[in-house]
Amino acid sequence: MKIGVLTGGGDCPGLNPALRGLVYRATGRGHQVIGFLDGWKGLLDGRHRPLARADLLEAMGQGGTLLGSSRTNPFKEEEGASRLLATLSRLQIDALVAMGGDDTLSAARELHRRGGRVVGVPKTMDNDLRGTDWTFGFDSASSVSMEALERLRDTARSHHRVIVLEVMGRHAGWVALATGLGGGADYTILPEEPFDAERLCAAARRAVDARGYALVVASEGAEVAAGLKGTSGAKDDFGHELLKDRGVGASLASLLERRLGVEARSAVIGHVQRGGPPTLFDRILSVRLGAKAADLIEEGKFGEVAVLRGEQIGSLPLEEAVSSPRVVDPPWLDLLHTFDA
Repeated sequence: MKIGVLTGGGDCPGLNPALRGLVYRATGRGHQVIGFLDGWKGLLDGRHRPLARADLLEAMGQGGTLLGSSRTNPFKEEEGASRLLATLSRLQIDALVAMGGDDTLSAARELHRRGGRVVGVPKTMDNDLRGTDWTFGFDSASSVSMEALERLRDTARSHHRVIVLEVMGRHAGWVALATGLGGGADYTILPEEPFDAERLCAAARRAVDARGYALVVASEGAEVAAGLKGTSGAKDDFGHELLKDRGVGASLASLLERRLGVEARSAVIGHVQRGGPPTLFDRILSVRLGAKAADLIEEGKFGEVAVLRGEQIGSLPLEEAVSSPRVVDPPWLDLLHTFDA
């Protein structure tokens, strides 16, 4: 068989190991692998390259994606569906592997509905896809943001400041949760909970009174009431509002400085979370998921996505995986607030 693969959406550590898992499994069983460049855009335009084992010899420690990526929604393009199917037909692609988050996998679901032979590999540092316990990219991103929080602790302690670290997370606060728990934040703000200014200020005050500084973690998508700078209103191809100018961290720092009378600063880690080598956990998870995608194709399980459940790699329908975001649930929230200062 000839298998096509693309990587879509925001990059994150683990994509290259996932490609390695797919290519090694597929070529080891006599199949050919073709990579489409820059996500769905490459499939629309027919831009591709062959993928062999030699291309992925050093993939396990490499961040990003050697195929490139984009946030192109092919079904927003003129005659997008027919162009996708035409490219697959012209290149005699027997099956397509789409590696990505909810947007990429939603497009994969739509292609499958139109007759495309597609399987998915879940990728998102936000960890917000249903049906899988963890997604690769999450552990790496959270480890980077936790290290950032630990570094900020040093400067907060030295200057007796309150520092707010803003991390990625639009609808789900998994990265903020892991950063706050792992880094010992005094308060963590997630999109899943109503913003409580009084509770935030009380926690920060207790920390400042006890040791002279406080650390707060906040998801970029958290609602923190009035004071946000707002956005330009610009949206990506999938209809998501761009959050880069929202200013959650800066707004919280301003609030805390006014209410506590203590100097406060904010830091936005942003795209630093996306780059660099994957953690060991993400390397092993992604290579397993990539190999599973090849298995699903051989088994004819199109319209499925590889997932982690417990210690086992399985699969479930794309329809289920993209039905709604997987958000932080009450037991995690209860644990998180155990450590409010």
